[in-house]
Amino acid sequence: MHKVQLFFQSLFVILAVLIYLSQLSLADVGTSAHYRTPYLPTACYGNNAAQFPSSNLFASAGEGIWDNGAACGRQYLVRCISAAHPRTCIPGQTIQIRIVDRALSSVSRPSRHGATIVLSKTAFGMIAKPSASSINIEFQQV
Repeated sequence: MHKVQLFFQSLFVILAVLIYLSQLSLADVGTSAHYRTPYLPTACYGNNAAQFPSSNLFASAGEGIWDNGAACGRQYLVRCISAAHPRTCIPGQTIQIRIVDRALSSVSRPSRHGATIVLSKTAFGMIAKPSASSINIEFQQV
């Protein structure tokens, strides 16, 4: 009887651990820079100004997520996790952005090349100090 009880206790612990692990974030980690106007034309939607969300929370996709243009219109949850200078990230801030351009070919140059996601100036300023040129981010497609 004791062995059966020990078996079920062990099984319960294993299941609890598996449930906990399944609830962890499935986000990726990358870098983010920012860019400013002019934003038009974009690689995704050309000169159509309606492509920009009214919140101005949009971005250009770096080569790692560009996916031959399939990234156009994708939305991501993005949060700052660290930067070269302490206290650059705004704690507890997560934003939802929409991809409208390709960073490599955007009209406006990013503050740092090679970023995973290049955020609009507004979007960047919501999760980090605008004076930073780049930050480390956690991002997840919605």
